[in-house]
Amino acid sequence: MEREHNLIPEDTLWKRFLYRIIYRSDTRLGKLFDIILLSLILLSTAIIMMESVPMLDKRFHYTFLVLEWIISIFFTIEYSMRIAVVKNKKNYIFSFFGIIDFLALVPFYLSFFFPVTKYFLIFRMLRMLRIFRIFNLLDFMNDGYLIVRALKNSSRKIYIFLLFLIIFSVIVGSLMFMVEGGREGFETIPQSIYWAVVTVTTVGYGDVSPITPMGKFFAVVLMLAGYSIIAVPTGIVTAEMRNKRQNLEKVCDRCGNEDIDDDARYCKQCGKKLA
Repeated sequence: MEREHNLIPEDTLWKRFLYRIIYRSDTRLGKLFDIILLSLILLSTAIIMMESVPMLDKRFHYTFLVLEWIISIFFTIEYSMRIAVVKNKKNYIFSFFGIIDFLALVPFYLSFFFPVTKYFLIFRMLRMLRIFRIFNLLDFMNDGYLIVRALKNSSRKIYIFLLFLIIFSVIVGSLMFMVEGGREGFETIPQSIYWAVVTVTTVGYGDVSPITPMGKFFAVVLMLAGYSIIAVPTGIVTAEMRNKRQNLEKVCDRCGNEDIDDDARYCKQCGKKLA
């Protein structure tokens, strides 16, 4: 994920001033701008949720519409200014936050032609990720990077597990189709596979259930197997995260100091050379 402060401001004085406000939070105006931005994101999300409630929408429809226009115009101006005040415009436009900012605007304008798309404005909640930068919490993002790396490194094992799960569900679903003899909920093999997936993942909607003794026996076996199956990907990712954490954490053998920089060659506390 590219951080916004890697962007280069334009040379014009007023653009550098706006860059400091929009992209940084080390000034009073910059902090105020970011807090207003986050508040509008929360307000916009609340409006979208309330619009989906018929009683509230009927009573406050005009108010919601006006607020939605005001917020969307503000976000449009803000997005335009973010592009205008930086030299490397493509770096922002195609960055993680740049794409999120764009997706937060598109549904509003698409709603002119396809009204239902306005509910995609809920993607604006992703802009709340800026809270880590605003309140100097970027160090907490390291834990997020650790999870992403663990998922990426264990992806092959997870793919194999998912393939096994698909094969297992198809076989069990086919068996249930034969055992239940085409009863309600098991009229076809795809419907039976749907039941097998719902059962093996321990979701258990209850909309389909076997009737025959043999079908109930298969259901019991499948439900018990579900608990074991769920533990597999959890164990894979957890083991990978533990290995990554051990590789990332450095500890001085002499004094036990854990406050060691990634590129450090010597312990800052006792001076011992690190392995």
